[in-house]
Amino acid sequence: MIRFRQIMKPAAAILFLCLLSLDSFAGSNKPVRARKGMVVSSHILASQVGVEVLKNGGNAVDAAVATGMALAVVLPGAGNIGGGGFMIVYSKDGTVTAFDFREKAPAAAHARMYVDSVGNYVRNLNHDGYLSVGVPGTVAGFDLALKKFGTKSWKELTEPAVRLADRGFPVTWGLADDLADLKEDLLEYPASKRSFFKRDTLTYEADDIWKQPDLAKTLKRIQSKGRDGFYRGETARLIAADMKKNGGLITEADLAAYEAKERTPLHGTYKGYDVYSMPPPSSGGTALIEMLNILEGFDLKSYGHNSATYLHLLTEAMRHAYADRARHLGDPDFNPDIPIERLTSKEYAEEIRRGISLSQASKIEIASVAEAQESEETTHYSVVDAEGNAVVVTYTLEYWFGSRIVADGLGFLYNNEMGDFNPVPGFTDSTGKVGTPANIVAPGKRMLSSMTPTIIAKDGKPWMLIGSPGGRTIMNTVLQVVLNVVDFKMNIAEAISAGRIHHQWMPDEVRLEPYSTTMDSKRLLDMLGHRNVRWRGYQGRAMGIIIDPETGLRLGASDPRDDDGAAIGY
Repeated sequence: MIRFRQIMKPAAAILFLCLLSLDSFAGSNKPVRARKGMVVSSHILASQVGVEVLKNGGNAVDAAVATGMALAVVLPGAGNIGGGGFMIVYSKDGTVTAFDFREKAPAAAHARMYVDSVGNYVRNLNHDGYLSVGVPGTVAGFDLALKKFGTKSWKELTEPAVRLADRGFPVTWGLADDLADLKEDLLEYPASKRSFFKRDTLTYEADDIWKQPDLAKTLKRIQSKGRDGFYRGETARLIAADMKKNGGLITEADLAAYEAKERTPLHGTYKGYDVYSMPPPSSGGTALIEMLNILEGFDLKSYGHNSATYLHLLTEAMRHAYADRARHLGDPDFNPDIPIERLTSKEYAEEIRRGISLSQASKIEIASVAEAQESEETTHYSVVDAEGNAVVVTYTLEYWFGSRIVADGLGFLYNNEMGDFNPVPGFTDSTGKVGTPANIVAPGKRMLSSMTPTIIAKDGKPWMLIGSPGGRTIMNTVLQVVLNVVDFKMNIAEAISAGRIHHQWMPDEVRLEPYSTTMDSKRLLDMLGHRNVRWRGYQGRAMGIIIDPETGLRLGASDPRDDDGAAIGY
């Protein structure tokens, strides 16, 4: 949500914020409306950067790249050039494609790098320190998308981010809270200390102007040389030197060899709509389409939104999709036989649906599998331009603020995405460490993800753009927003604001957001045999747009769970 007083700072002039209509700051139950273009992201300044690109003649891909680069400055917890992610583009000519810029394991990585001499997992070694860092993909992914669809140069699209890093921007309350909460972690690393503290251990507070000179220099190299400004030359040399000095694995050769990939999006249908989402190494599209296929055979609206029966059916669909995720999914370049066609078929969903009872929870036994913990901290943004081109991007550093390590002399945070691999071959338990050999560490391999950037089309044109952060909760957040709009006829703001639940097969527990349902419904879920039905904190921070097929209006909403998110249109 937007804090009005943060917008009205003198620094806004420096940051080229234009005057916005009051409708651009609609409440959580009313979408923002625009006639031409719109950007919805987790920070108002990044959304504004994207909209300015659209106003100046750029298309949705141009705006998506500029927004992503701006988020790398103003949203250090998840916005990044040191991480990776996924993008789906639905162009005005009907082309739908996906860009995979997921991080990769360095060439020196191996399957047993996180176990000791007797084969025991070394706790958190895959999430903490330099061995947790995968080869970043964001700049390469943006470069690949620009080469295919872009109309603007790296020079133009990086300029707003350079200004934000060089001249500074007002620290939000949310960022100030994050820096205070992570103070001890950030103080462990000299470059992180220099970047995130005013002096010594004095933290930035809300409304302070935060400048990032090292990051500005790094961004200027990308601005000048594009992809090569990151993966070769001075930036690559400094990354490799920092890694070597601190026991990391990434080399200049790893950086030079990194390639983003264009992939074919997964396609499914739900009640007359076309669903386009990410293929592996994201598990998001597979799980989303499988769950929608299962639920398509039920009259969900008749049970009532977030009633016990409705939540029971959601849980059953989630249980099966997440079990299949654990059994089958990984990097397709290393696992060519992933049964995607079967998992996303209507016939397979019918088999599952026949085994679902309205009066009792099902159970799927633990298989011989093992999977890593996946952090819930990521960010998503959605973009549509005046021509009807649509883009959704979800990218991440893994943990909030990634590894908490700032690249020495470069100003950006390293990811800790190696933690998304299975850390111990063959390890299995019931706490959530579940997965498959498909996601074992290997040199050059991309780790499995849950990111689910999704575009839903109606009559051959983009209709809904949606995605969310949230680790393994992402697919379920996107699922519920889609159901809220399609089955329960909510507007996009209502659909994003509504309470959510989560089930991921293992651990076998149903997690309910605060105020998502009633105590009576919670007790009924218990009576149906669902284990460990319990309340949790808030889930996800979805960013969505609907394009009204009759009026052409762009209707957008940022998640009220996000302190600084903004839907801005023109």
